[in-house]
Amino acid sequence: MQPSEVKALLESRLDGCEFHIQGEGCNFQVVAVGEAFEGLSPVKRQQMIYGALSEEIASGALHAVSIKTYTPQQWQAATDNQGA
Repeated sequence: MQPSEVKALLESRLDGCEFHIQGEGCNFQVVAVGEAFEGLSPVKRQQMIYGALSEEIASGALHAVSIKTYTPQQWQAATDNQGA
């Protein structure tokens, strides 16, 4: 799979989130930003992403998925800190 394919899958299955995908083959890093993560534990956030990709993981099309999730406020703070 290509990063653009993973991004398209996530965008079609999770509304209101922005995705940044890196990787190749069956190993990907997913950064997801969205209001949907507000108030959720880190485990619940990851379960949302894994759930959206469950078919591809079960089929072996995706093997290793590293996930980082942020609310828009957390993402803004994280990107602001990178420049410091």
